[in-house]
Amino acid sequence: MGAIALHHEITGERGAPPVLLLNSLGSTLAMWERQVPALAEQFLVLRCDTRGHGESPVPPGPYVIDDFVDDAVALLDNLGLGQAHVAGLSLGGMVAMRLAAREPERVERLALLCTSAQLGPPETWAERAATVRAQGTGAVADTVVSRWLTETRRAAEPQTTEYLREMVAATPADGYAACCEAIRDADLRADLTTITAPTLVVSGADDPSTPPAQLQAIAAGIPNSRLLELADCAHMATIDQADAVTAALVEHFSAGGRSG
Repeated sequence: MGAIALHHEITGERGAPPVLLLNSLGSTLAMWERQVPALAEQFLVLRCDTRGHGESPVPPGPYVIDDFVDDAVALLDNLGLGQAHVAGLSLGGMVAMRLAAREPERVERLALLCTSAQLGPPETWAERAATVRAQGTGAVADTVVSRWLTETRRAAEPQTTEYLREMVAATPADGYAACCEAIRDADLRADLTTITAPTLVVSGADDPSTPPAQLQAIAAGIPNSRLLELADCAHMATIDQADAVTAALVEHFSAGGRSG
């Protein structure tokens, strides 16, 4: 059905280098809240809700990864942005990988957080999609958040933990399920060697959803990349290790263009 108009928010000065932030399954653009202030000091920060999530439309499925890429390109086009730095976490990282491979001229520098080039097993995603369609996203919210944050972080920030649980539970079931099926069907391993943007790969040492080996494989496949592993960090690195992620993104995106 083509690209859809994503709900988005812009922070920072017009004319500053743009940074596009892409979200995980089950989250909204609020997942990047802790990175925005520092990034907005130097960059035009563009956050958006993924199709089927938050305040963005919920088009009928099925979805494939290229649909999300089309949405991102349309958003950049509508804002008159020819090129941007791009960061994505989990599903957002898969979209960012595919965007950088398919539309290399649109991505200046790339950051891939807690993601995978192929996130199996497929049966797991089919089962989760079926559960959500039958019972709603609230049925998986507690399990999802337990994988997003370490036990230490959940204990230290119970209000954040509950906020994230409510975020997942508020995600439209049809949108969440269609995204599960897009992840199930995605295989981006062949794209890795074609990515030309300088790439930062961020792994959470305690991430049960995308363990460090999956990020190591991404870094090994992308020619101009470096790997950063964060201790005491589960899947939602932007919250679990917010300061470290913010510092790494600012450093990476400040390093210049495609020269390194």
